[in-house]
Amino acid sequence: MTEHTTSYYAPAPTSMNRSRRWRDPSTVTSASSAAATPASRPALHLAEMGYDVVVLEGARIGFGASGRNGGQLVNSYSRDIDVIEKNYGPDAAKMLGSMMFEGGDIIRERIQRYQIQCDYRPGGLFVAMNHKQLETLEEQKANWERYGNTQLELLDREAIRREVDSDRYVGALLDHSGGHIHPLNLAIGEADAIRLNGGRVYEQSPVTRIQHTSPAVVSTARGQVTARYVIVAGNAYLGDKLEPELAKRSMPCGTQVVTTAPLSEEVARSLIPKNYCVEDCNYLLDYYRLTGDNRLLYGGGVVYGARDPDDVERLIMPKLLKTFPQLQGVKIDYRWTGNFLLTLSRMPQFGRLDNNIYYMQGYSGHGVTCTHLAGRLISELLRGDAERFDAFAKLPHYPFPGGRSLRIPFTAMGAAYYSLRDRLGV
Repeated sequence: MTEHTTSYYAPAPTSMNRSRRWRDPSTVTSASSAAATPASRPALHLAEMGYDVVVLEGARIGFGASGRNGGQLVNSYSRDIDVIEKNYGPDAAKMLGSMMFEGGDIIRERIQRYQIQCDYRPGGLFVAMNHKQLETLEEQKANWERYGNTQLELLDREAIRREVDSDRYVGALLDHSGGHIHPLNLAIGEADAIRLNGGRVYEQSPVTRIQHTSPAVVSTARGQVTARYVIVAGNAYLGDKLEPELAKRSMPCGTQVVTTAPLSEEVARSLIPKNYCVEDCNYLLDYYRLTGDNRLLYGGGVVYGARDPDDVERLIMPKLLKTFPQLQGVKIDYRWTGNFLLTLSRMPQFGRLDNNIYYMQGYSGHGVTCTHLAGRLISELLRGDAERFDAFAKLPHYPFPGGRSLRIPFTAMGAAYYSLRDRLGV
């Protein structure tokens, strides 16, 4: 059996209801979501609409990014709306911009509707390391306000020091509609909600083959699902064999996270008094927040190709202590890696593998919110309204330079260049 990684999230989730493995042949008259936890996002929408839904999870619910990420509810996409307008034109930007705060709204609605205990806290900070980054945040504020986000506040050096007890930042953008969560508890709560709405969730049931027929046939080692529709949502954990075409236009990347031992209430509130989540504006960014039991969860760095580093703590602790030198000597209780799926454009990839087989992947670090938006768009598609789904499906996507053999060093070289610009403030 494939179990959760040794993360802070895994030891005590709120409802570790073990789902059965898939064992018997079955016909699903409406929809099947195949291959990993992000499939729970469209599956819940569809179950609420009355579809007969099966989710096939290759390991445990939340085994992948859904149970390993930083837990930050970050609005928009990995490419901001001004870049989208430049690359794809004003019409595409208008359509995509109208959706860029929707994922967070869906999360809050689900937490309230299903009473999911996932430590939701509002408010997210984008912190600037230099004045060039602060200028970019000023532009981001104006762009987001054009598309309806009225919950933004620009902070100067003095103001951000009151929100984060670190001298590294020259300013920040506070998004009151952002926030943070316990992502594994959210994933498990959504799986429970699927069952509550009549759907079926099967763990330890990796998909081995998808037959592109009508109806489609989804195979596991223990049986098959015959489905009118299939949604492939494995993202960075899908691999390159099930649907090789998807692997050509994306690259799995690893990020590293540590979590401290519980801090005293006094120390925790001195670090981030209002309990916001924080991410910096560097190309290879750091991100951090307090957990529900007053630990500091701190992540950062990227390993292109998603190879696990030998010593996560050695990589992350210098970053943590540079931000919070007052935590020198703090004990680290948990350390882990998690993968996300990067696209060359940094835009998510939604589309069709066949007339009845759909995919959603490539959130490039914005998966918490974007997977929820993707789920809603696929549910709209299956009930006959493809306009918003196709706004993403029409975006062109290209392979990384260098092909599969050289894409990792080429991308790492580019990242090194942009990291140097960050350090120089240009």
